[in-house]
Amino acid sequence: MQKLNFSDYSFRFKNSENKVSIFDPIRKKFILLTPEEWVRQHVVEFLLDEKKYPKSLINVEKTVKVNGMNKRYDIVVYNSDGSIFLLIECKAPEVKIDQKTFDQIARYNLSLNAQYLMVTNGLNHYFCEMDFENEKYSFLKALPEISIKN
Repeated sequence: MQKLNFSDYSFRFKNSENKVSIFDPIRKKFILLTPEEWVRQHVVEFLLDEKKYPKSLINVEKTVKVNGMNKRYDIVVYNSDGSIFLLIECKAPEVKIDQKTFDQIARYNLSLNAQYLMVTNGLNHYFCEMDFENEKYSFLKALPEISIKN
């Protein structure tokens, strides 16, 4: 798999029937290694190792209803009160991040109401903060720290 614009992380791999799988520490199972999954697992490690977001607040690949249709988000990070702190859309490295990608995550966020958004193809990362009152988002240089309330 290609080198991504993340730190080097150590991953667990498994070979089965000429297919390589990568271990997902959030879903606690091996997942077929595709270019998009390679990006997704780097993002998970980034959230755990560098941002120090608690594993218990991270969710990967769950269904969300958008305009009555079932869609799957890539990664969500929750606040400790159950509200959504961060919604992440992962694309394969060869997929160009464009307005269509931002429209997709914005549609998902109509149902999820995440405070922050991240869009990445593993090479380029974009971070946004939502302004629900004015129905827009502003770009950030980095993801904020998560505040853990007890």
